[in-house]
Amino acid sequence: MSGQFVHIKRKKYASGLMWQPMVAGFTTRAYAQKLANGIDRRLNLYVRHNEMVGLGARANGLRSGMPSIVIEIINALPGYSSLLGAFKVDRKFVLVAVRNGVILHDLLFEDEDSAREKYAELNEIPDWNATFAPATWGIPRAVERNLVDLISGRVHAVLRPISRIASGMVSLILMVVFVLAVLYFFREPINRVFAPKPQISKINPELAAEYKRKIEEKDKELDAQFDIRQEPVYQPIVMPYDSLPDPFERADLCYRAIGFLMQQVAGWNQTSVECGKTHVSATFRRSFGTLDDFYVIAGDIMPGVFVQEISDDEILVRAKLPDRIVYSSYDLRDVDTIIRELTSRFQSINIDASIVPVVDVISNGAQSADVYFAGVTVDTKLIPEQFIKIFEDFGGVYMTRVSWNATRKMWNYEVIIYGKQN
Repeated sequence: MSGQFVHIKRKKYASGLMWQPMVAGFTTRAYAQKLANGIDRRLNLYVRHNEMVGLGARANGLRSGMPSIVIEIINALPGYSSLLGAFKVDRKFVLVAVRNGVILHDLLFEDEDSAREKYAELNEIPDWNATFAPATWGIPRAVERNLVDLISGRVHAVLRPISRIASGMVSLILMVVFVLAVLYFFREPINRVFAPKPQISKINPELAAEYKRKIEEKDKELDAQFDIRQEPVYQPIVMPYDSLPDPFERADLCYRAIGFLMQQVAGWNQTSVECGKTHVSATFRRSFGTLDDFYVIAGDIMPGVFVQEISDDEILVRAKLPDRIVYSSYDLRDVDTIIRELTSRFQSINIDASIVPVVDVISNGAQSADVYFAGVTVDTKLIPEQFIKIFEDFGGVYMTRVSWNATRKMWNYEVIIYGKQN
């Protein structure tokens, strides 16, 4: 390939970048560096678009300051969140695929047959908002657009070096200029600071020693007189049962959240789904699908989720649970009584349950308090809304975890019930 760029209106535009979603907790440059180290160290340029970062290499003819063609196309067609386009530029073909604002493909072909074959493969994915292709390809419903007319020439994003050496040189020059300016404006005070001072050798050594001794004695007297030690401030102890969600609302929320992630993705098998304290997560294992298939389909049926590739064949999907109003609640019975009554209740409906007493200690640094509760673990076919009814006569109920095992077709619950001291 002669270079991963195209000429439009006497300007070079970068194409063929590798795009990846951003991860929270990183700056764009740091995350681009992490990706390059893990994929190919020759990737030494990056550009960001929304929550994605594109990587390229100088070895492919790309340069710092070069705009990205796919970003320019997206900005030139703002009305389409999902578009598939093939555009002929000179003897090259630019092919872009964007799904729900996520850049799936940013490709550059010098061979028309290869470009058309890849376009036909992507065109089989349904529900594109818009499709663009050369008229000679005869693609139904596809519109031909000329990039020379489409691109305005106003640059929205350009490639930047991943290495800090190039950008660091500019920062160094600016720092040197700043230091020289400071030295110039404050030259008089600086001269006074470095002016020769009277030397101690010119003062009577005995008088100097006596003066030093008196100063030290006075300092000791003042230290003793004003020896006030500040006591540390501790926050009052907050008991965990002072902020519990309504157990029935919690069960309903987990059931609906798990249902949101329990959706069929062609070529991927769901293995488990779990509802925790703040998030719901699901794992999928590949059967015959591809990663691109998963991102395209999951982006439509599970919008807003976080996707993490555990391996080439396993994916984790996570969504944040909405906040709920919390209340203070605990059971007036002691933990032994709670366990006895719960055991009888599960025996009456013929469900095996593990119920154990637990004592937890919480502290604020100065004081501590014991918290007593019963821990319940159950495997059952009952859905959350049915299962939580078992605890409707108890206070201090908190369903800490709900999970669905797709292989065993079984629900697993972990519940704690706060009670009074035995």
